[in-house]
Amino acid sequence: MTKDDPAGSSPEDLGQRGLSFRNLALRLEALNTQVQRLSREKDGSKLTRNDLTLLLQSFRQDQQGLARLVERELKRVSQRLDQLSRHHQHHHQAEAPTPLVSRRSHTGSNEKCQVPVDPAYPVCAEKVEFLQAQWQSDPCYAFYGVDGTTCSVLTYLSQTEDFCPPRDGRNHSSLPWHQKPQAHTKKAEIRKSLLPLYEAISNNSSPAMKFIRSRVEKMSERWIQAGLRMKESSNNTVSTQMRVLLYPGALSGSVGQRFEAMVERGGPLGELVQWADLSACLTILGHNLIFSTSQHQLHSLIGAAPGRGSCPIQRPLTFDLIYTDYHGLAHLQGAMGLAFKHYQCRFRILDSFGTEPAFNFASYARSHGYKTLWGSWDLQPPQYMTMFPHTPDNSFLGFVSEGTVRKGSELEPVSYKKDRIAVVYGKQDYMWQGKYEYVKVISEELETHATVYQPPGHTLHLPSFIRNHGLLTQEHFQQLLRKAKLFVGLGFPYEGPAPIEAIGMGCVFIQPRFDPPHSSANNDFYKGKPTTRQISSQHPYAEEFIGKPYVWTVDVTNKSDIREAVKAILRSEVKSFTPQEFTCVGMLKRVLGYITHQNFCSKSVPTWPPKSALRVHLAPLGQSCVSVCRRSSLVCEPALFHHLNTPAAFTRLGLSCASVLPELNHLFPSYSPWGRQCGLQQEPLLFSCAGSDPSYRRLCPCKSHLTG
Repeated sequence: MTKDDPAGSSPEDLGQRGLSFRNLALRLEALNTQVQRLSREKDGSKLTRNDLTLLLQSFRQDQQGLARLVERELKRVSQRLDQLSRHHQHHHQAEAPTPLVSRRSHTGSNEKCQVPVDPAYPVCAEKVEFLQAQWQSDPCYAFYGVDGTTCSVLTYLSQTEDFCPPRDGRNHSSLPWHQKPQAHTKKAEIRKSLLPLYEAISNNSSPAMKFIRSRVEKMSERWIQAGLRMKESSNNTVSTQMRVLLYPGALSGSVGQRFEAMVERGGPLGELVQWADLSACLTILGHNLIFSTSQHQLHSLIGAAPGRGSCPIQRPLTFDLIYTDYHGLAHLQGAMGLAFKHYQCRFRILDSFGTEPAFNFASYARSHGYKTLWGSWDLQPPQYMTMFPHTPDNSFLGFVSEGTVRKGSELEPVSYKKDRIAVVYGKQDYMWQGKYEYVKVISEELETHATVYQPPGHTLHLPSFIRNHGLLTQEHFQQLLRKAKLFVGLGFPYEGPAPIEAIGMGCVFIQPRFDPPHSSANNDFYKGKPTTRQISSQHPYAEEFIGKPYVWTVDVTNKSDIREAVKAILRSEVKSFTPQEFTCVGMLKRVLGYITHQNFCSKSVPTWPPKSALRVHLAPLGQSCVSVCRRSSLVCEPALFHHLNTPAAFTRLGLSCASVLPELNHLFPSYSPWGRQCGLQQEPLLFSCAGSDPSYRRLCPCKSHLTG
């Protein structure tokens, strides 16, 4: 990647860069195959003179084509190196450049403009020179009036960007995209209808949006009832009504086409569940939503200048919050120019598996080996919002379990009449590989059903004792779960919503234990993801926060372990169970708390949760704050780290510091017994509950939480 590549570009985007060199490699491989074939056939003494002539002609043609391809690629690389070299020279020009003079001769103007030398604007001259050479690289510069002359460039760099001193007595607070819109005064009131949401999503008929609309409609009564219960509660917090944009970038462009194609073929629906529930939640809370899956519409909504995104947007951002994902974040960066950094505090990123601070802070990730294709956005870590509460450095957004669709209290357990059947969790053929013996042991005790998608003309390789229904609608799948005693995890997909919904319908969930745990170090799925988490089972949340009798985690290579678990499950009477955080009321309260208290545009230290919630723990050597807090039935709260980032915090813990060193280190504040070194955190973006090292005892900010 060059310095101009968008941070956090998706692997699909980056993959395009290597296509020409990949073609080169494929051509070489094809030539090699021909040589081997020629050699084999020669040895077999079956070649006629004509065969040999034809082969040699083909070989020579490919060789000539390859030579042209190599020449073309080398020329392209050479040109790129020249560009980088020129850019490097510009970057290291003298600190006090000679003022440049330009005459707008091509317009007939005699105006002369000098590049000002002002210590407050040290890169002005460099930017002028760059734009004079590159203004035609993006049509947005011409849109803003740049025509290559120094005068036009200076006007742009002082009135649209802020790299040069303001001209004509202006100040930079009046940049067109800096001006603050009028402050909101209207209060957000709990709505009794989801009609505004239906209007927001009515103009899109893609499979993904049909799924989202169907889910919202099916659960609408529950959302409305939950909103009314919140309104009746005495401690209801009132927030200002916000204008919110929901932009799932994974549903846009070529990535979106691939995602959409999988929706009706057994592809992942967890992200769509979350987008549906978030949109319903924000609507009930009284906020105004726009929901878009079009990159073209995104540009219009944010006021992007025509072109390739090098320039700032044309007007102040009119949205108070933008919920998106990693793909959408790249789309925003590619359309907002300088304004991206200015407004990034308003972004919220739906990120199923989480992004730890060491991966998020770009310069640290690069220098300490945490750089991946995801991450490196320099956001506040709580701006990433996860599916489950597995990464306390991020915000747990969650979703709502459909398992509790019924009248009365969402948390009231229900007994479903259960048949002696098991339903296997795995809609794709490949998920079953290597699981025959595990599923066979279960099938000896229960009639075993599956919902595996079968492509037209494709033969499934399922065991003969499996009764496969094919891909079911959500409604029919839930009917099956209501009858089933057991929901069987195969080990993949990881951390999806289905087990929570199955438990909410009275099923017991059985899943594989991972020993050793899966992580980015040993597992292809997690490789490259911006997390160091150790995944102990298919669904760690279900294992750790729900557990028996609803969740059984077994060694799937041990038949007796599986058999004993199944028999114990059959002897048990289990009612439906849904943790409060996966109900409508739970999600409404959580999202209301975030909207009310999370302000990432403020420069001051966080004040929520309050200091009174802090429970300080000193971790043993080599342990993370996540595990230390959890072992005491607490959770790590990164917003409280700043209370521990002082020499006094070490003294209160009875630690004597021979030296106190501020440093960029995601493990700090920490204590090293060797030399009695006390390390303070130099960069607030690196405050991290995750991370451990055998040399450090970490200072951990824990807090209590309500069960469920």
